[in-house]
Amino acid sequence: TEDEGLARVHPEARGTAVPHLGDGRTDHGPRSGHAMSLVAKIRGGGKGSGTRKTVTFGDAAEVKGSPGWSVVSLLGLFGIWWFIKQGSEPMVNDRTFPSLRQTWDALFELVDKGYRRVGLWDHTWASLWRVLKGLLYGVVVGVPVGFAMGLSNRLRGIFDPIVELLRPVPPLALLPLFIVWFGIGEGSKVNLLFFAAVWIMVIAARAGVLGVQRSKVHAAYSLGANKWQILRYVILPNALPDIFTGMRVALGVCWGTLVAAELTGTTTGLGAMIFAASKFFRMDIVVVSIIIIGVIGVTMDLVMRFLERRLIPWRGRG
Repeated sequence: TEDEGLARVHPEARGTAVPHLGDGRTDHGPRSGHAMSLVAKIRGGGKGSGTRKTVTFGDAAEVKGSPGWSVVSLLGLFGIWWFIKQGSEPMVNDRTFPSLRQTWDALFELVDKGYRRVGLWDHTWASLWRVLKGLLYGVVVGVPVGFAMGLSNRLRGIFDPIVELLRPVPPLALLPLFIVWFGIGEGSKVNLLFFAAVWIMVIAARAGVLGVQRSKVHAAYSLGANKWQILRYVILPNALPDIFTGMRVALGVCWGTLVAAELTGTTTGLGAMIFAASKFFRMDIVVVSIIIIGVIGVTMDLVMRFLERRLIPWRGRG
């Protein structure tokens, strides 16, 4: 299947002796050692390769975005919040939406006393750990499946109907089934988050493999690379940006799914805290929990962007 997939992206390889896909060896002698240093540059137009760096619309927003504008947007959001709570008769009463001062006081109350005899850190860590496990399982399963679909027409034909059938299904629609299958405890929650993340990772990995430029594969074959070297030095590096993007998307979906998943069968977690506080109209605690989720989500996204820049510096290069 790998031979088939590599021959698909490099049609000249089919039925010829150049790629040597059968035994994984090359017959280029001393040339192959130097070739691999060049193949390493092919993956993203490394130093001295003469390729021009290109930046897509999404990349430009990350590369040239000013932190100052982010601060302005946050100040604007808090300014609107402050404005609608002003006056003796504010637009929204305190019972349905707390003021900034009430929210601040609720945060200190949670830090000091916790909620329902559980500390704020314990609630936060319980939710964070569930998200991390669900995302990790989704990456471990989804990336290999996506790679297989990208490399092999046969495997893509086998898995594509399953992926396209289950991908549109909202994870929360399966919550009753997951509770029956895995119990009301941690199993149902983590597996639900895995279900939410895995299809995103499959699509991202498949798109990354299928998006590899044929010219790079042709150049690597011409330099004497075998099929494993093509996978290692060309396909994997060029698919990593899509995989990282998929992880960032899956992370947000996992957080959105988690809150609803924690409404049943647990007393710990930010979602459980939101549900319990809402029953007693503690909207200040609800808002604090929402802000904590947002801050954690933004922090994790920034960490993933940093890792992306460090681990795949060739992103955006032609």
